[in-house]
Amino acid sequence: MPDADIATLLAFFKAMANESRLRIIGLVAERERSVQELAELLDLKEPTVSHHLAALKALDLLHVRVEGVTHWHRLRPEGLHDFNRALFDQKDLTALAKPEQTWEEKVIANFLLPDGTLKTLPASRRKRWVLLKWQMSGFEEGRRYPEKEVNAILQRRHPDAATMRREMIGWKMLARENNVYWRLPEDQWEVA
Repeated sequence: MPDADIATLLAFFKAMANESRLRIIGLVAERERSVQELAELLDLKEPTVSHHLAALKALDLLHVRVEGVTHWHRLRPEGLHDFNRALFDQKDLTALAKPEQTWEEKVIANFLLPDGTLKTLPASRRKRWVLLKWQMSGFEEGRRYPEKEVNAILQRRHPDAATMRREMIGWKMLARENNVYWRLPEDQWEVA
């Protein structure tokens, strides 16, 4: 099971481990509901309900319909079916027994969103190094890349391609000449 799928399953179980979210799922499974209606039924404040709805939307469990200023939420049963399939597929289920993650794998998992993009670039140099090293898998050794292509590869994971590009050059992961980039051999990288 790919790490992104495991991260998605973990996010799902974390979201479902909250009583209010479980109750919201039950209520929007019955019929479409507004934030105001859910807040009243759950005896919660509207911002709290909105926070819970955002967590469920991030997992693609809700469909939202806008009518004027009111947002109507209903369950996307397909979202639950997708999680069910991922969890109970025998080959995927056995993949959960893989060995404990290394520190670097944990860093990557902690900064990844369920869709495989980065939440943010870490402030810690050591963690940033790990994520940049992971990003380097998108570059082939011996191939030349125009800057536009480098940006496209980096922006698949995070919008700040310029910062990542500069740091990859600074740590000798990439070299640049006349806006053309190439991957340097890993043994030349300056380790953080």
